[in-house]
Amino acid sequence: MPNTDLIQLEKKLLEKEEKLEKEKAELVKLREQTDNLREEYLKHLETISGVTYEEAKDKLLNEVEEKEKASIAKIIKEKEQEAKRTADKKAQEILVDAMRHGALNYIAEYTVSVVKIADEDMKGRIIGKEGRNIRAFEQATGVDIDLDEEGIIRLSSFDQVRREVARRALEKLLKDTRIQPFRIEELVNETKQEVEKIMFEEGEKLAHEVGVYNLSAEILSYLGRFKFRTSYGQNLIVHTLEETKIGIHIAQEIGADVDIVRLGCLFHDIGKVVEGEGSHVKLGVDLLKRFNMPIKVINCVAEHHEDKPFSSIESIIVYIADSISGARPGARYEDYEEYVKRLTTMEDIAKKYEGVADAYAFEAGRELRVIVNPTTLDDASTILVAKKIQEEVSKSMAVPGEVKVTAIREFRTVAKESA
Repeated sequence: MPNTDLIQLEKKLLEKEEKLEKEKAELVKLREQTDNLREEYLKHLETISGVTYEEAKDKLLNEVEEKEKASIAKIIKEKEQEAKRTADKKAQEILVDAMRHGALNYIAEYTVSVVKIADEDMKGRIIGKEGRNIRAFEQATGVDIDLDEEGIIRLSSFDQVRREVARRALEKLLKDTRIQPFRIEELVNETKQEVEKIMFEEGEKLAHEVGVYNLSAEILSYLGRFKFRTSYGQNLIVHTLEETKIGIHIAQEIGADVDIVRLGCLFHDIGKVVEGEGSHVKLGVDLLKRFNMPIKVINCVAEHHEDKPFSSIESIIVYIADSISGARPGARYEDYEEYVKRLTTMEDIAKKYEGVADAYAFEAGRELRVIVNPTTLDDASTILVAKKIQEEVSKSMAVPGEVKVTAIREFRTVAKESA
């Protein structure tokens, strides 16, 4: 194409561009004029009618609402009835779907407190000369050893981690030819480090499984203790994984804060692996406060057994998820006959003492409360009887840990003035 034709084409394009710019400017000017006219007309109408634009709008809406009140009420009632009809069905669908998402591939490893032995002579080596070996083992591990049953060695302790350390260390000793106090201490310390490493790895695995990251090493170690903790036969890692997945799915379905529910479910039972006085709820709340966890997460833990009124929908979800996981068929088991027999035996031991009116076993046999007859026993005798009961229970029943005996002596007198 010749240069003159290109020049002409460019000239025409520039002319069109200038024309478009002028038309655009005119449109902007017309829009401004239209807006100004609209404002003037509105002001004029407000002056004539005696009401403002907003007042006129509200009046019109009120008139429509008044006129259609019956229709609106009818619609609301129909919607409420429809919601009632579908609410239960929808709730069931959400819960069933949540439980399906809670299904796990994780295989629980329950803490075992029994070590099998092939040879009864091995018990003699474990005891050692004048009982030196068994004393060293119990002192190093903090557990009690029961050798009375044939073919097994029973380890007793309320601290599941100590019991696991003792189990692993004892299995190593049985394979070792050098069973002596120094070797026992060496193996126990080595096993403690091994179990601590396992707990950290298990805690990290549990947290990552539910989508929680960047937790401190200390709190991951607490979570790892779940591996060695069971509640009514339900492994705590399995329960926590299952409950958290259920809780997350419910939160997603109803639009709750998923992250709060996730953390609330993960930490709801952490107090069960914390040493100290008080319920697992209180111990868990105190621990989370120490780690500066969000207050909404702490409330989920504090309220998951309804110890406090629910403060949020997230707390209710954690409570529901916990109930679903714990109450489903096959989740938990307990030998009730053996449990009742043990508590009854403890109570019977206390009742046979003179001056004891009644006795009640609490805390799965950890505490025995004794009611004494105040006319039969004085304060000094009550203290002595409580000590005797505690010694006999510990000696005759091989109860793990220390049994607390609380003796209650109350004397009342009422003096009435004659009329």
